[in-house]
Amino acid sequence: MKALELFVERVILASRWILVVFYLGLAAALAVYAVSFGVKFLKIAKTALTASEAEMILSMLSLIDAALVASLVVMVMLASYENFVSRFDDAKTDLTWLGKLDAGSLKIKVASAIVAISSIHLLQVFLNANQYDNQKILWLTVIHFAFVVSALVLGILEWIQAQTKKVG
Repeated sequence: MKALELFVERVILASRWILVVFYLGLAAALAVYAVSFGVKFLKIAKTALTASEAEMILSMLSLIDAALVASLVVMVMLASYENFVSRFDDAKTDLTWLGKLDAGSLKIKVASAIVAISSIHLLQVFLNANQYDNQKILWLTVIHFAFVVSALVLGILEWIQAQTKKVG
């Protein structure tokens, strides 16, 4: 029976390598998104001299939004791989910050990034408020507020868990 238990444990432990497929998929998606970003940047660059200030602000916000989304993907890929699959062994790569990203702090960072992305999107909506009806603006604001509250709750729960670890 012990042999069967050891076999099951090895299979379960080895199955974490299946996650690599997801991380490689995210890396490929990031490359595609980088191409999309480049195309968006070129469109903005072509109209930079003729665009109004409001149009430039909206364009820059869309680039910032894209950068935040890309950063979020990288953060999830690296920290998830480090936490769930294997440690990065390359001594030439300075990834010391990864050791500080456990599953709880990763959730908070992801939630914070989502709030930042949502904030930028909401700012874009507010700057183009005449193109949206009031009910849609209200719902977008409510959804953003839900993201903010969720991030705060995650932060509070992480803080409580850290305090519990200090006491215990």
